[in-house]
Amino acid sequence: MRPAPTILVVGASRGLGAAMAAGFLDRGWHVIGTVRAGTRTALHDLAEQHPGRVEVETLDINEVEQIAALRGRLAGRALDILFVSAGTTTHDQRVRIGDVATEEFVRVMVTNALGPMRVIEALQDLVPADGLIGAMSSGQGSIANNETGMREVYRGSKAALNMFMRSFAAREAANPRAMVVLAPGWIRTELGGPDAPFTIEESVPLLVDLLISKRGVPGLQYLDRSGRDVPW
Repeated sequence: MRPAPTILVVGASRGLGAAMAAGFLDRGWHVIGTVRAGTRTALHDLAEQHPGRVEVETLDINEVEQIAALRGRLAGRALDILFVSAGTTTHDQRVRIGDVATEEFVRVMVTNALGPMRVIEALQDLVPADGLIGAMSSGQGSIANNETGMREVYRGSKAALNMFMRSFAAREAANPRAMVVLAPGWIRTELGGPDAPFTIEESVPLLVDLLISKRGVPGLQYLDRSGRDVPW
């Protein structure tokens, strides 16, 4: 009997990340999820409900030393999917780019763009040729589709993530693997807020099935929840 495939979900303490961990469990996968230290999370509950099928790892993606430590703990493992879900936004989502405090700008950019790429760079060699590397982007990271402005710092951070993933894919062109940046839509989570039109329950199965379907399909794609291309 073949062992269950393994996914590492980076940022699985709550919201979409925790729900995606549960979704992969429902499809028979083994899940490794990361949470920040010090708090009880939905991932811990999943681990208790599914003994032996969920591993909880500690990671703050803004801390380089913690990324290196996670890489050491996972040495020798194979990750069929490496997916970075962690993300944040500004405290005031209406703040304009010229008005945002420098510290706030740096916090969002590091969490949404630099941190995910550091994780991917550190762990990508654990993903086999027929695996997949992905990150949670947003439709608001699309430069071509930005006709309204608003949420400017968040938009910029996700556009930066998209660009960094394109650079990473270009550098890895000699050994192409499946890579996806996901635009999941506006979903009712703590980050998305109560006015979002989509629920986690209706969204996550689509996202999980999409990632599974893209395994082994070489090249980087920027996709929405239905698998349609999003303009860069």
